[in-house]
Amino acid sequence: MRGMSDDLEEIMIRERMKKRRLSENQNEEIYENEDRLSDLPDCVILHILSFLNTKHVVRTCVLSTRWKHLWKRIPTLILHSSRFSTLKKFTVFVHKILTLRDTSSALHALDLDRRGNIEPQLLKKILNYVCSHNNHLSKLGISVRGDSSFILSCVSSCRALTSLQLSIYPRGNDFTETLFPKSLNLPLLTSLDLTNFAFDGGETGCAEPFLVFTKLNSLVICSCKVKDASTLRISSETLVNLAIDSPLKKISFVVQHNLFNIVMIELSTPNLCTFKFTGDLVQKICGSGLSSVKQVNIYSRDFSALAEHALVLRSWLLDFANVESLTVTSTVLQILSLVPDLLEVKLSLCYLKSMEIELIPIYDISLLLLIKEAMLKKAAAKSRKEVAMLRKAFKARLEPPAIPDGIVDFLRQNSPSAEVKITTDYSSNFNLKQIEESIKGAKIIKYRPRFAAPASPAASASSSEFASNASPASATEPASAAPPNLHLCRTEKDDKSSNEDKVEKHQLSTSRHWVVKEFSY
Repeated sequence: MRGMSDDLEEIMIRERMKKRRLSENQNEEIYENEDRLSDLPDCVILHILSFLNTKHVVRTCVLSTRWKHLWKRIPTLILHSSRFSTLKKFTVFVHKILTLRDTSSALHALDLDRRGNIEPQLLKKILNYVCSHNNHLSKLGISVRGDSSFILSCVSSCRALTSLQLSIYPRGNDFTETLFPKSLNLPLLTSLDLTNFAFDGGETGCAEPFLVFTKLNSLVICSCKVKDASTLRISSETLVNLAIDSPLKKISFVVQHNLFNIVMIELSTPNLCTFKFTGDLVQKICGSGLSSVKQVNIYSRDFSALAEHALVLRSWLLDFANVESLTVTSTVLQILSLVPDLLEVKLSLCYLKSMEIELIPIYDISLLLLIKEAMLKKAAAKSRKEVAMLRKAFKARLEPPAIPDGIVDFLRQNSPSAEVKITTDYSSNFNLKQIEESIKGAKIIKYRPRFAAPASPAASASSSEFASNASPASATEPASAAPPNLHLCRTEKDDKSSNEDKVEKHQLSTSRHWVVKEFSY
């Protein structure tokens, strides 16, 4: 009897545990399926939704009765035509949004992105809506091909703006710059991002379009020109971030040499902290603005590099007295290496803490020839033997090093402990291990293989073959006679590699790398 009672008790305990587990699982399932987002107040939900594209925000109307009309009170409108399969669908959507949105709800931000011609009626409707809600509008972004006069008239009425991003081109295939209005007065503006504008110098011969923006913190200038002036002056006590995408050129109907058509930028920005530049290294900068910069970002592929570009780059480096972080492409370093007697130049980079180098292939034949010519001149100053070795290496179709010898130590001459990080999207184009070993303290921190294929044993074999052919085996040779540090990668490739290179080159020429527009909202 006692054994039976024990068995019954054990069965009952198991049943109770089974029911408890079942109950816990049900509670967990209820908790997991609970709509905790809907428990938030409307103001919090609307703030969350304001980060989404408006097309996605509207879709939330099907979630529940509470969400049915919530989207109509969204304070931010993000209208990007790229989110729609056809322009007609985009146009219909925008018309409905502007018609159905709760007009009593304040509009804090609007971002219109139509990278192409926009229907005049649609543009007019959007701009009228902006003007009717301009009391609280703090952020405005417009990227279109349309009538600039309507757009600028609308912008001038938005006195509460703190952030403005404008990319305006005429309709059709016209790339004429839009003249930036001198009368534009936005007293609260802190962030300005301009693409395809022209700044008028007037009678003074010096364009100074940003003087009226007394609170300006971030400025981005992309593909802009200067009219009737040879200098663009940027004078601001409050400016912290400056980004220039493409050198500023003069508006001229006469075809001139690239360097003579470039406008001088005069900086009077004592609090400038971040400087970013993208494009050909021909932009001359004067003034004291660069001396306060702590973070520098220079991106250049320079498909038309000249020896003069190297001198421009050197002049920048001489002005960088307080830089702590330096980010450059390998092409920038290649161009810098063209400066005669570069390693003898004294820099003042005493506070440099980190350096990041992005490796990119060189496709510009003229730049490659300049680099080889500079290497031969340096070798000729040492011995004929080194010149002969270099010529033999070039004849064997071996490329110069991605990062020129001694260039990193040159930049770290006053900060030898500065960290060096190397990144690349083209890992198959470089001998990453060799590059990492050639620079003291360097680290490959990230790379994404493109048309991925690790270095083949054949490539390694050709490396050994070059080393043995280029330098005769001799135990008594001095260290200076060592073969140059060339990329052990022959330019002769199979058909597949050639096709891959063509694809890569096409992608490089059609894509705009490095979004300098980090300052835009």
